[in-house]
Amino acid sequence: MPRRWTIWIVVALVQGTLVEPVAADPATAEQPNFVVILVDDLGWTDLGCYGSQYYETPHIDRLAQDGVRFTDGYAACAVCSPSRAALLTGNYPARIGITDWIRYRYRGQPPPGFDDPSDYESVGKPIETPRNRFYLEHRHVTLAEVLGEAGYQTCHIGKWHLGPDDYYPERQGFDINIAGCDYGMPPTYFFPWSDKNHERMPNLLGGKEGDFLTDRLAAEAVKFIDAHREQRFFLYFAPYAVHTPIQTKPALAAKYAAKPKAGQKNAAYAGMIQSVDEAVGAIRAQLAQAGLAENTVLIFTSDNGGYLPVTSNAPLRGGKGMMYEGGLRVPFIVYWPRVTEPGSTQDEPVLGIDVFPTLLDIAGVERDADDRVDGVSLVPILADEEALDRAAIYWHFPHYRGTDADPYGVVRAGDYKLMRLYEDGSTQLYNLREDPSETTDLAEQEPEKAKDLDLMLSKWLISSEAKLVRPDPNYQPPAADESERAADE
Repeated sequence: MPRRWTIWIVVALVQGTLVEPVAADPATAEQPNFVVILVDDLGWTDLGCYGSQYYETPHIDRLAQDGVRFTDGYAACAVCSPSRAALLTGNYPARIGITDWIRYRYRGQPPPGFDDPSDYESVGKPIETPRNRFYLEHRHVTLAEVLGEAGYQTCHIGKWHLGPDDYYPERQGFDINIAGCDYGMPPTYFFPWSDKNHERMPNLLGGKEGDFLTDRLAAEAVKFIDAHREQRFFLYFAPYAVHTPIQTKPALAAKYAAKPKAGQKNAAYAGMIQSVDEAVGAIRAQLAQAGLAENTVLIFTSDNGGYLPVTSNAPLRGGKGMMYEGGLRVPFIVYWPRVTEPGSTQDEPVLGIDVFPTLLDIAGVERDADDRVDGVSLVPILADEEALDRAAIYWHFPHYRGTDADPYGVVRAGDYKLMRLYEDGSTQLYNLREDPSETTDLAEQEPEKAKDLDLMLSKWLISSEAKLVRPDPNYQPPAADESERAADE
């Protein structure tokens, strides 16, 4: 049974008769529909309601005004595939074994190393890194599978990026799959969605010259809602935008090129954000037209922080792939009609793994007792009843990412955030309430706090069965060049 709260009607006398207390539960009297919108690479400050003065997002801003906007919402990873797998399973990427983005096929061929039986790979660095999984294993239960068994029609539209054909959405609990494949980005945002290096995206038929991908996916979402207005449904709308290639419709590019810049300045990227905003508007308009607006829960978020230097995540530090807030913190908005307080904000730290248990809690769908879920239901704070029963949230990224990041682990407990670099075990500590831009490392000033959080991170890595890094026995440090040796002498 779902979590319930009771509104007691005051005992009164009506025509001399005592009226007994009556339990009312209008919000959960009928199982609602669910729409989860997961944007790709959308930064924390890429929306008007999160402070952008350049990008225009009136429809998403309206969603925030109607629901609750989380100031400390997080993706489960600073890159895409792990976050997507985490949202759909309710488990941390470390537990799933997908801790980096999944390399997609090139003209039908698997990526290098796909058939390598080893668990680790040498990358020419001091430590060997775990080999990332190539797909979301079927042993993991998805949100679509659970809701489907409960009678929901399930539809995936947009980016999947969780493995090749045998692991596409229709093999993971979705009744309908539109545009979902192993691609992490579209070859182009314009029809026919292909270029000289990539075949046309599968599972997206039809179109005409000039069609823009985000518009097309929004139209498919509208059609799905219209066709299933008499059924309960779960729509997972995951536009490929605003991931590269940075492309927009010519009229939008011209509009933003002429607009005064305000920290953020990429006109094409601004146009892409507007198209996503219009897609959100189209979905909400169709829900209203179908008479479903008051019985549909919407969750809007992103799979990781904004990509530098395409956008700016200021005042947050860093961007996509990085352990700093700019890589992990994302927009997070929830609208639950008649339950969430309109225009409210919430500073409780939440992240993508919480979507799974939250929707099941709202729907009154019980999980199998043997299923492990790391996320927690947000129902208590959505209903403004109580704080979440969670001591900390965690991240595990045991990979190198160009010049952006070396392997790291992160824990946030309360206002404090500790980051550990796996190469040498060094740590950084920040108080996010006092220093959201992460400018002052407190590890030396507050050694006991750093020690406590570092221990919490270690215990979590063990409990989550995370694949850890290990020294590379074949690593040879680069020899110092002649000038450095001369200077030393």
